Parts: sequence; C-alpha cells; structure tokens
Amino acid sequence: MTMLSGAPLPDAAAERQAQGKRPLIIRYGKHLRGFFDRLIAASSLVSNDPVLDVRDFAWTEQLRANWRAIRAEAIHAALGRHSPSLASVSPDHRAIAPVNMWRSFFLWGYGYCVEENVERCPVTAATVAKIPGLNSAFFSILAPGTHIPAHRGVTKGLITCHLGLIVPRDGDVRMRVDDRIVRWAEGETLVFDDTYDHEVWNDTQHTRVVLLIQVRRPLRNPGRWIADTFLNVIRRSAFVQEARDNVIAWNAAVKQLDV
Repeated sequence: MTMLSGAPLPDAAAERQAQGKRPLIIRYGKHLRGFFDRLIAASSLVSNDPVLDVRDFAWTEQLRANWRAIRAEAIHAALGRHSPSLASVSPDHRAIAPVNMWRSFFLWGYGYCVEENVERCPVTAATVAKIPGLNSAFFSILAPGTHIPAHRGVTKGLITCHLGLIVPRDGDVRMRVDDRIVRWAEGETLVFDDTYDHEVWNDTQHTRVVLLIQVRRPLRNPGRWIADTFLNVIRRSAFVQEARDNVIAWNAAVKQLDV
C-alpha cells in the first residue's frame, strides 16, 4: 500500500504487512538483537546510557547556533500539507504512529537525500550535512494530544538527537527514555539511545516540532563492522525503498495541488 492509496490499514493488518516487508536481518535477526547490541555497546566510544551528554557530540553546537533559522524553515516548509503522516510514509511506524497525528518532513533517510525538501531548507540542510555519520534527518511534528506508545529502535548502532524548535508551554510535552523523563526546550539539543524503551506525550493544545537526527554511533571494531553491515542491508532493502518512494509520491501529489 502506498501513502496515496486511501485509508491506512487496521493496526493488525498493517503490522503483518510491515513484518512481511522487513529485511530478513530485521525479521529474524531481532531475536539476536540483544546479542548484537551488547557487542556494539562493548565497542562504543561514547556512553551507553539512555540519555547522553550533548558535550560528547560537538556537532550539536551548530544545531543550537542555527536553531532560529532552522525553526523558520520548518515553519515555512514542513508545517501544513507538505508533511505526510509518518504512518503513511513508513510501514514500520503504522503500529505506533497515530494517523495524521505524527507527521514528518524528511531531508535525509538512511543516507538518501530528498532533494526537493533539502532545497526548501537551505540552512537546515547545510547544517545537517556537516554532521559526521549522518543517517537520517527530518522534522518530526506532533499534533496536540498525541501519545506515541512505548517502542524501541532497531539497532544500538544509531544515536538519536532532537533539536527543539516549537515546544508548547500550555501543558506537558515529554518523553520517557527507559526510566528517565526528559523534556524539550526550544534551541536545545537532546541526545539519546532509542534502543531503550521510550514513549512520547504531547499533552498540550499546540503542535510540537523538533528536528530529529540519527547518526551512526562512534564505534571501534568489531562493533563498527556489525553496525555498518546491518545498516547497509537496511538501506538497500525494499522496506526503506518503499518509504523513500512514498515521500517522493507525496511531494509529487502536493506539487499537483499547487499548480
């Protein structure tokens, strides 16, 4: 099912379809994920804590320095119909992403550049392009009242960073990572390991927007070899390619509406 084919699948059916399109390394390797994640953790050059120290990631300084320009681009380019529901773009998110409540505006996804979106956000693109080990970058947009249930990332080989852009103050907007509760602040970065169980709430009347970035974890071997092999297989898989095609199809449909 593509993002333009109508209503989303019911959760159970969506999950079965997503499972069928996952690469074998995910579908069957997930049973060994704990083993591989321990090998990666033992090779890590940074902390394996759930929430990491931003000072260990020098590139976050440029995000903070440019946050106002990045926010302006997010408001201009990403809010509104230019950002599809993440459930429509990514099959793997249909079980946890409420339709039209969690939207995304991709600049990069698993190393693939969405050129049309990058052109609309030159400051963001230039800043993000300098990040070492970049895997993905997109504006993550949560509607009022959204709850993203507990879930985990697929590999400890990636580290996630959020740059707060629009953080409502009329309620509580927060994320639990393992046993820690963290909150965003506009212009500040939050770095965490998404292989820990985590969930998100936007208990406000307004939209929350962050720039979400995933980078390859700094590693020594053998962890680097394991993580790179895993990520390269995912990048070439039909699973990632479908999400990429969905973003392109969405942009094409929006462009037709703008004619």
